[in-house]
Amino acid sequence: MKILGLLRHAKSDWDDTAQRDFDRGLNARGRKGAELIGKHIRDHGVKWDRVIASPAVRVKLTLEGALPDVPVIYDQRLYLASFDTIVETIEAHAGSGDDEAKAILISGHNPGLQDVLLELVAPGKENALFKEAVVKFPTAAYAVLECDIEHWADLKRYCAELVHFARPRDLDAELGPES
Repeated sequence: MKILGLLRHAKSDWDDTAQRDFDRGLNARGRKGAELIGKHIRDHGVKWDRVIASPAVRVKLTLEGALPDVPVIYDQRLYLASFDTIVETIEAHAGSGDDEAKAILISGHNPGLQDVLLELVAPGKENALFKEAVVKFPTAAYAVLECDIEHWADLKRYCAELVHFARPRDLDAELGPES
């Protein structure tokens, strides 16, 4: 059994419309959401062997606010990555033998992260958490999947079950959808 975590970047700052997408930071709501979901991740209790993330500024700032003491592997392939690219990136950084990670947290962007849920969760394991996550995987959402695999190289469609899903608005109603 392997554990895969997904963390979408927090709410980004759109004040400077001339700024490149890659360089956008977080707005005040995003900074608060990152800190809140980070506390939740730490309290949730999964020990992440590897954290692999997109190098986009908003992802870096999310991780700095959420998990400031956790080492991160930044991989350019995760910037706006598809399902297949995310799986390839996991395999590239998972390690092997005694060094193979048991639990990997990926931090990046939609629609790729939501596509991971759609592709990995087996149809017979679509629970209430899954139904919430596929409606919307909002900024700073955090999901945990249990993957019925022995090695990360075996990661494939329909091998997982979503066992945890949290959004900043679940932890603080003030961070719910903006009107």
